[in-house]
Amino acid sequence: MFKERSNTYESSFFSYRPFPAADDRQAWQSLPEPLKTSLIQKGESYLHFSFPELTAVDYMDYFRTGNRERYQERLFAKRIALNHLVLAECTEYKGRFLDDIVNGIFSICGEAGWQLPAHNSYIRDTPALPLPDVSRPVVDLFAAETGAILATVFYLLGDALDAFSPAIQTAIRQNVNLRIFTPYLKEHFWWMGDGKSHLNNWTSWCTQNVLLAAAFLNPDSPSSPGSRMTAIFQNACQSLDYFLDGYGEDGCCDEGAQYYRHAGLTLFNCMEVLNGLTGGFFSPLFQEEKIRNIASYILKVHVHDQYYVNFADCAPIAGRCNAREFLFGKRTGQPSLMTFAAKDYQRSEDPLLQEEHNLFYRLQTVFTHQEMLDWDISLPIPYEDLYFSSAGLFIARGRRLFLAVKAGGNDDSHNHNDTGSFTIYKDGQPLFIDVGVETYTQKTFSPRRYEIWTMQSRFHNLPSFGDESGITASDDIPENAGGVIQKAGPQYQAAGTDVHFDDSLCSISMDIAPAYGDPRIRSYQREVSLRKKSGEQIAIHDLYDGSLLPVTLSLMTYQQPSITFRSAADALIAVGELGICRITGASSITAERIPIRDARLRGTWKHDLYRCLVTLAGSEIYLTIE
Repeated sequence: MFKERSNTYESSFFSYRPFPAADDRQAWQSLPEPLKTSLIQKGESYLHFSFPELTAVDYMDYFRTGNRERYQERLFAKRIALNHLVLAECTEYKGRFLDDIVNGIFSICGEAGWQLPAHNSYIRDTPALPLPDVSRPVVDLFAAETGAILATVFYLLGDALDAFSPAIQTAIRQNVNLRIFTPYLKEHFWWMGDGKSHLNNWTSWCTQNVLLAAAFLNPDSPSSPGSRMTAIFQNACQSLDYFLDGYGEDGCCDEGAQYYRHAGLTLFNCMEVLNGLTGGFFSPLFQEEKIRNIASYILKVHVHDQYYVNFADCAPIAGRCNAREFLFGKRTGQPSLMTFAAKDYQRSEDPLLQEEHNLFYRLQTVFTHQEMLDWDISLPIPYEDLYFSSAGLFIARGRRLFLAVKAGGNDDSHNHNDTGSFTIYKDGQPLFIDVGVETYTQKTFSPRRYEIWTMQSRFHNLPSFGDESGITASDDIPENAGGVIQKAGPQYQAAGTDVHFDDSLCSISMDIAPAYGDPRIRSYQREVSLRKKSGEQIAIHDLYDGSLLPVTLSLMTYQQPSITFRSAADALIAVGELGICRITGASSITAERIPIRDARLRGTWKHDLYRCLVTLAGSEIYLTIE
């Protein structure tokens, strides 16, 4: 798609000017007064900012302890500070912020490596090296983003920086050339793709930022005009084709709603840059069905207000929409996506993205701000029941109940072993949940990933087989502890998946036994349905055939459950005051509290979680939720 189109582009490249530079005073002064005041005031809070020094020992913290956050927080803080100062200077343009901007530029240029410590390797899925090699830079997510930030500053404030000192522009050009353009054209990083390997958000995200840096800085030399830019252009288009090969025609992001912001939306910005460089030559691709579906994915997996369908490493609170979603909807001709994004923007707690370290995103927000505020959010937003066959994701919506089921298999990007698990919302609130993932550490992306409790099927709404006694939430649970749980890999997937949709009933059925990889589990049929008429309810029917007993079904809840047995095999679980789950076929049910202390999980779950352990009395169990 992209490569084929790039091969037919024969003109020279256009000067890329997506936003007015700071010296275009009419454009910046015409911004709404409250917006200008906010940008200047935030910049003022960073006057005389002390840009943190990042030492070699700081860099080695991840290598020594596995902690990613301590170094990353300081690195990101520098970029966020620089962005606030730059936007304030562009708004005011009196030189008041330039000293601090120059300090920020030189501080970032003085870093030994722009890549994160966790990404400091040359071969995919190999251990990170303790320190960066300045002679051979790694282009990872945030090295590429740093290059794009500096290039954007160069574009916005070029004349002012040159008047301050020509050495500033020289520092930016040389650092971005050495750390981004040269390795991009010389090395082959895994995220560039090879037509064989499984790719993820890294491909479009890194490519976006390399393109931005090239578009704003022009990597060519006077003696060889057009050569490096053409090579970057061609390589980027090839990588984007490899990236799209990993998507089905339905546009489903197998990394979830949170990663759509780093995958689908960075694909969008790649297209924006390519169009800017070629005078709109890539515009027809916005009408390709796959591109349109990638754009609208975020709307299709929306549950209510802040909640989205989540699986794998994605959290159910995936962040508010902003200018990128709105503009993607605009380019693809989808007013419903524009309405959805504008409505979310208008109720955002942080519409101006004050913690965002990509300056380009912030500019998109600044110059789309008024259009999103003026957009008529009363326009209807159509929601639908659907099945994403490429990822095995089933979604059904009722008046009060919302159902999502993850079929597919256990080989997704950012995978959890969650084949067959379901999430249920009632009145827009989480009833049965998918926990998400804790703060990333060295262990998260290592061979020991599936020792972490959030990754294991026993902490999803799924059965375990054998003895599960004494196993509690921990980041050090051997995969063979207790009973049999699901395994990771492309062979561990649901079989015989069947879906049905009509006005009164939406259902999905599958055999999840292959996801466990144990011959003693001959079959585990699960059928989940949303009945929309004559009393809305969700029904779950599990039927087990095997020689491995007992079977323990885990049910994960946000609100505290209360358990009542009405007869030997007829029980009720009241999930707080939100909903009732009736269970037929259980011999015992216990509940345990799961303390939530991790900062990332606390961003979604404001208090502890709960797990109900339901032991099957025989080979069959029914759950009904009303």
